[in-house]
Formats: sequence, structure tokens, C-alpha cells
Amino acid sequence: MRISVFTDELFMDASKAMPIIASWGCETVDFRGSVNGKGIEYQTDEELRALKARLDSLGLVSGVLQSSLCKKHLPGADIMLMEMEKLEGLIRASEILGARLVRSFNCWQPPGDLIGALATRPDMMQRVLDLFSPVAKRAKEAGLIFGFENCGQTAGEVIALLDALGVPEWGMAWDVSNHWEIVPDIEDESKQTEYIIKCLKRSNMIHVKATSVLPELSGVKIDWPRILAGVGALGQSEMPVSIETHNPKESPFGHEEATRLAYRAIVASAPKAAPGSLEEAVAVRRVFVRTYENNPVSFVVMGMGMGYGRAGQIVKTPGARLAGVVDIVPGKAKAAGEHYGVPWDADPRVFLDDPRVEVMYVVTPTGTHCEIARRCMEAGKHVLTTKPMDANAAACEEAIKVAKQRGLLFGVDFDKRNDRETLSLREANRTGFFGRLLSATVLLKILRTQEYYDENGAWRGTKRLDGGGAMSNQGIHEIDRLIFALGMPKRVTGYAATQTHAIEAEDLGFGAWEFEGGAVANFYATTSYPFNTWYSRIEIHGTSGAYISEVGGAGEARERWFKEGEWSGTAPVRIEPEYAHAADNMASAVRLGVPLSCPGEDGIRSRVVLDAMYESAARDGAWVEIKKI
Repeated sequence: MRISVFTDELFMDASKAMPIIASWGCETVDFRGSVNGKGIEYQTDEELRALKARLDSLGLVSGVLQSSLCKKHLPGADIMLMEMEKLEGLIRASEILGARLVRSFNCWQPPGDLIGALATRPDMMQRVLDLFSPVAKRAKEAGLIFGFENCGQTAGEVIALLDALGVPEWGMAWDVSNHWEIVPDIEDESKQTEYIIKCLKRSNMIHVKATSVLPELSGVKIDWPRILAGVGALGQSEMPVSIETHNPKESPFGHEEATRLAYRAIVASAPKAAPGSLEEAVAVRRVFVRTYENNPVSFVVMGMGMGYGRAGQIVKTPGARLAGVVDIVPGKAKAAGEHYGVPWDADPRVFLDDPRVEVMYVVTPTGTHCEIARRCMEAGKHVLTTKPMDANAAACEEAIKVAKQRGLLFGVDFDKRNDRETLSLREANRTGFFGRLLSATVLLKILRTQEYYDENGAWRGTKRLDGGGAMSNQGIHEIDRLIFALGMPKRVTGYAATQTHAIEAEDLGFGAWEFEGGAVANFYATTSYPFNTWYSRIEIHGTSGAYISEVGGAGEARERWFKEGEWSGTAPVRIEPEYAHAADNMASAVRLGVPLSCPGEDGIRSRVVLDAMYESAARDGAWVEIKKI
């Protein structure tokens, strides 16, 4: 997804707003009004070319032309003539700015007593189609991609119109909070999930109001991590998620500040790990009562790259408290600390010396995890580290030893262990669903640019700091999931190659695993996929059952189980996760003594298998026995 900002929501001309938005780290902007004092559709060719040059100079791109096209209710011929002129202006802007996406309306803005009628009254639908068809015809000729906003009409009406128009690329500009409260049975969990899935499947852009995301503002609150996880599960990497602030009059924030805070909140809510199926992504997480909620466990997060989102998770978790953030780049630490309202520092010793801090959450480059973990544990802190556990198994073993000696908790945040799909898969294998296990295939295909590898000191794709390439940084999710569900292999082979990136390690890796009992698995990971998606696929079968899970790529996310001659979308045993994420689990482990979802003794397993695959690759694919741990 591309998180974007309406330039006019800062209540200044776009020429002044764009540098401010770029300073936030935002790379995409949407134009509506206040562009040279007028709407984007009224710009001259000269003004549009100057606007494009300004975008390029700031490293920005245009996401959506947020027009008010046809925002009239069943207009007459004179108004439709003006709308057609407006459309021509949008076509010019689209061509010069390179922005094909256009937010539009559709001549249906009914009075209150007719809201919803477009989806139920064929006569009204026909009137709208008759009026809108010249606009649709010209837009299609020009290659515009419309997104119709559910503003002044319900999402159901937009979907009905999309069905009637029959243009596959067009979709809904879903303003999630619009009409949320009047959706039938929206408080019913299953109905709410059904509504979200229906809307996401038909959307090609999303709108975010500040009132829906900032706790200081009154209004309908939306579970944005859930919505954005759904966008991720659809594999829609280019879908704009646009901040349309609508800062209310009673807001304690100025327009610029409200927009910045809403942007930061959405960035923090975006999924940081591999998405699962759409149904899993948008499912309501069970909120288990934390008896220690009034005595929350204090966390400090180190590393404000991926750790920025982890800090956001902690803030929203009952029984956990964000006590501070750390980054070696002071500006990053300061920005995160100010956003979350917590102390910050470039030096972790400030927090290691604080007896109130209980857990250090290490989200730094892979090859530093266990060294930092040891220092934290020597200061008496429990430690949670991101994946992989470290760049080599020896470092993991040393840190595990320190944790045991000091009686401290040491966990790894392999968060697929906290999702329903993985837990249900593990239980299916444990209870014999597959019969005798025969075969598994796991693949991961994603795109990572050279810029991704070059940023932040170019640590990614190095053996010392990243522990490898595609298999270590990204593929490790699937390696751990396979071990968690099926167990450790007894021996492996491996192959590694660098195809498209200037990096030390591999951007393509694959190999074979052999398990006790004769089952085999094939594993494949690449970061050179031409399409920007997170495409993962798992297939498992035994003598009496089979399983397929597919997310991203060209198809719709799906999960299927085969048994006794029939395929089903329902797991044979559905296991509900008890914890929302690894920090939630760690908090319960600290306060209640529950087991960690992935203690260090488990976290090292994926590293051991991966190291063996790399050893095999260095030995021309020879089988390497997995050492006992």
C-alpha cells in the first residue's frame, strides 16, 4: 500500500504543503484543491508541468487526483456539460502528472430518505447510468481509473454501481468511517468482518479521517491495523491509503499537526510482517483479560525502523506499557519518542540503568541481536528480539546461555506462531489430519529494490549483519512456520545465488529438507520478483489429507484443506490465538509465568536449519545433517 496525504488538508497551497509532507517521510501526495489557488482539474498545462517538476524535486509522486467530479444529485444537462469540462481537466492532469487514479462521484447524492436506494431500485440505477455513461465512456477512452467514494451514498450503493458499470479496474474509494454506524448489525463480529471483506475486495483506494484514528478527537474509531492488514493480504501493494484529515473545529490540533499525527498513526498501523489470508487479516483478535492490566509490563524498543511499528503495538496492548524508544540515529529516536509521548535516547544505557524497565525489545540489524540481548540481560532485563534470532547459531547459543544463568526470559518474535492459520496447521499435523506426512512445498516471492538494500548503511543482504539474504531476512518467516508446524528436518540441501541485486548474500535461495519418517520439503525464496507483492504459498500433503495456503501474487488469498474426497475452506481444528503478538505474550510470561510462544531455545532452530542450508550451498548442494540442539 502507498500511504498518501491530501495536500489541501494542511490548509495551505500545495507548493507550501508538499515540502512539509515530504519532511515526514511521506512519498506520495494526493491533489484536490488549493493547487495554485484552485482545483487540480483547473490547472493549465504550464501549471501542471511546473507541479510535476516540483514533485520530482522533492522525491514525491502523485497518488490520486481527488476530484469532486459528478458530486451532484441527478444533475441537469447544463451541469453535466460543466462536469464533462472538469473531466477534460482531470485527463490533462493525469497525463502530465502520471496519475491515472481519480476519485470520482457518480451523479448520486440523495437526500436522507433515499440513501441506500441506488442498490435496491432499478429505476434509480438506470437514471444514474444514463447520466453518467458519457463520463464513463470518456474516462475509459483516456485510461483513467475511477474510485467512487461512499460519501453521500453507502458502500453498498457504490458496489452496485460498479457491478452495473462493469469496468474491472474501477473500484471504491472506501472512506471506512463513512456510514459505519448505520451498517446493519455492524456490532455483530461476523457481520462486521463480512462487511470489511466485501468492501476491501471492491476498493482501489482508502480514505482515512483523523477522527477515526486519533484518540484525542471524537468520532467513529476504526481498527486501522485490521483494515490495513486486509489491504496487505489482498496483495495490493500500490493501493493508496490517503489521509483526508477533516480536522474538526473543536480539534486541539492545527490542520498541519492533525494531518501529521494521522499520517504517523497510519504508518504505525501498517502491517510490518508477512500478511496471512484476507479472512485471517481482518478477523477480530480475541482480547483476553489481562489480570495485570493495572500493573503493565514496561517495554523499551530499540531500533526505530521496524521497531517503530512494534512500539505502536505495545501502546495498544492491555498489560503492556511503552517506557521508551532507542535508535542510534538521534533524529529517529526523537521522532518516535515524541510521536508516542515517551522518553527517547540514542544510548540504551539510560534505560538499562532504570529499574522500572522490565523488557528490552531488540529490533536492530540481525547480526547485532544477541550481542545487544546479552548486554540487556547482564543489566537484569528480559529480552524480546525480532527475527531472525541472529546471524549465526553460535551467537544464539551464547545469549540463551546468559538468559538461563540469570533466570531471565529471552524470546523471539516469530509472530506467525500467534496467528490462527499457523496454529491450526500445527494442530492438524499433530492430530494426524494428513495421515503419514509425505511432502511439503514452501515458496516466498517478493520484490526488494536496490534502494532497500542500500539504505541505513547497507546492512541488509550482508552475511555479518543480515545473516544472509532472501532466505535469512524474509524467508525466515516461512522456515520457522514449517519447523513450528512439522518439526525439525534431519538433513537439508541448499542453493544460493545473487541474480539482480548488488549485495553480498543471495537474492534467490532454495533447497530440500528431509524429515525422520521419510517426508520431504522444498523451500524457495527470492527478492527479485517483478511484481511488488508478498507472495507466499505452502502446500502439504500426506497419505490421507492435503493443505494449500496462498497469499499475494496474482490470485486471491486462499486457504484450503482436503480430506475424504472434498476440499474445504475450514480448518479441521480451528485454534484461536491467545496473544495478539509477541510483546503481548512476553507481558503474560513476565507477569503470569506462561510459556513464551517462541523462546530462544525454539528461535535458534530456524537459524540452525538456515546455517545448514548455507553450508550446503557452499558445498555444491551436498546434504548437511542438522545438529541436535
